Amino acid sequence: MMAGLAGVGAALGALGRYVSSQLVTKLLGTRWPVATLLINWLGSLLLGMLTGWQVAHAMMVLLGTGVLGGFTTYSTFSHEVVMLTDQRRWGMALSYLLVSVIGGLVLAGLGVYLGMRFSTGR
Repeated sequence: MMAGLAGVGAALGALGRYVSSQLVTKLLGTRWPVATLLINWLGSLLLGMLTGWQVAHAMMVLLGTGVLGGFTTYSTFSHEVVMLTDQRRWGMALSYLLVSVIGGLVLAGLGVYLGMRFSTGR
């Protein structure tokens, strides 16, 4: 049952990532990997919110593991950093790395805070 929830969620998340990536790339271009950055930031915020909200286990499997696991992408992020360094775009690679990781952590923390606020009704 739980594996099915995770699988359905992952399929939905991957579709969401594909559509979002195409849209952001069309609007902002590909010089800097902004699509992956925004997707991963949004996923960090939303997963933090689910965590802070303390949703039921089945909901966390569906939304957290499934949808957000399929939506966010560490492998694409890693690949983009490696490609930037391979192209000797050192500053861009380092800035992308730092902005992605630090921003993701800050947004995850903010998400936990917001989730806790929503769950208590304050």
